[in-house]
Amino acid sequence: MSESLVRRIRNHDQQAMSQLYAMHVGRLASVCYRYVPGDDDAKDVLQESFVKIFAALPTFEYRDEPSFRAWMTRIVVNEALRFLKQQSRLSVETLTDESALPVADEEPDVEHVTPDELHRLIGQLPDGYRTVLNLYVFEGLSHRQIAQLLGIHETTSASQFYHAKRLLAKHIKELIKRKP
Repeated sequence: MSESLVRRIRNHDQQAMSQLYAMHVGRLASVCYRYVPGDDDAKDVLQESFVKIFAALPTFEYRDEPSFRAWMTRIVVNEALRFLKQQSRLSVETLTDESALPVADEEPDVEHVTPDELHRLIGQLPDGYRTVLNLYVFEGLSHRQIAQLLGIHETTSASQFYHAKRLLAKHIKELIKRKP
């Protein structure tokens, strides 16, 4: 389906652009909100991502639907990272009171946490933690790749991921305790 839309978009078919947008906006918005939790900022990043997607389509070599989706996702992730860097929000943070966090081996019981609740909790993580967590877990990047992408040391990426997991576990446990 997307292949025919891509061909039509290359021929400046506005309806095809609208169809492609409608087909993929939900999934790409989810990707965007994982990195940029603020509603207005995320919408701006998503819009800029679609501008770049449509501008790059004439040179994109369509192979199949999964590679096309991955290509669009990479554009959204890169735009979100660019936005965070531009806003100076991609700082490496350290917690001052790590004793308040659970031990890393203590995995919270997430079966009573909805995907929306989990998404909200991830969105509450500091920007650096959230970004590394998303890149590692959802994008499947290694700490070496994350370090290169963000311009940080590989050990810093691993540390950010470790602290993100610990802080997220703490928030999940607190949420579960508050539930009836």
